[in-house]
Amino acid sequence: MSMTMSTLETPEADLVYDVQGPLPTADGRPPLFMIGQPMTADGFRALASHFGDRTVVTYDPRGLGRSVRKDGSTVNDPEIQARDVHAIIEALGAGPVEMFASSGGAVTALALVAAHPGDVTTLVAHEPPLTTVVPDADAAERARIAVREAYEAKGFFAGMAAFIAMTSWQGEFTDAYFAQPAADPAAFGMPSGDDGTRSDPLLSDASRPITGYEPDVQALTGASTRVVIAVGEETGDALTGRTARATAALLGQEATVFPSHHGGFAGPETGYPGKPEEFAAKLREVLA
Repeated sequence: MSMTMSTLETPEADLVYDVQGPLPTADGRPPLFMIGQPMTADGFRALASHFGDRTVVTYDPRGLGRSVRKDGSTVNDPEIQARDVHAIIEALGAGPVEMFASSGGAVTALALVAAHPGDVTTLVAHEPPLTTVVPDADAAERARIAVREAYEAKGFFAGMAAFIAMTSWQGEFTDAYFAQPAADPAAFGMPSGDDGTRSDPLLSDASRPITGYEPDVQALTGASTRVVIAVGEETGDALTGRTARATAALLGQEATVFPSHHGGFAGPETGYPGKPEEFAAKLREVLA
């Protein structure tokens, strides 16, 4: 199916988005918009390939991938990104859309529905990393700060090792978690040297507004949008599994279980493959 790349120029950012399939849609259904954070459009390649019968839209959030920021900021704010997604939906001229949103993109999508419920008919928000909603929110924030400190002290590989240790920990962040020695990059197949970078959107403080976002429960439950909170069957009690279930509970629902893990829709090209075919089948079922 044909893919068209477009750029929406705004005063603050040039937003690059891709459209797979025709607009208006061939089947009369809304376009299916897939968003992530800090993942860009490339991360949805495998999942989109299983929706060849649908018009699929993906984009690069401002400052990531092909979308160039002009606002002088490096902060990833879900409410600002929600405005960007709203602007793209308006530019498509084919809204409202159905939306699948992953990780930080799920937080952006929740902010979008709270502000512009008419933009989205159904939102599937997969494992939003909202540390504000778990019982051990303060400890989760302490764990996040430790990742940032490891990154600032020793660079990407040390930071990523700390991030993997944090996101794979099962259950609340107890004294046992904080008593562990610093995560060793070599244990995860990474070199131990300092790569010199300090601007990674995942490991720095740039995405703190994403994890620290407090969802507008009243706006979300009162919206015309059908909101489905999703969780991976393999995620267990890791942080994003707990945040997903806690977010679902705030909205008066149980999290809908999807195949695989946090990146369960991704293909092998990402280095963290899931089960994209099975994931796509579940997404179709939920959207039906």
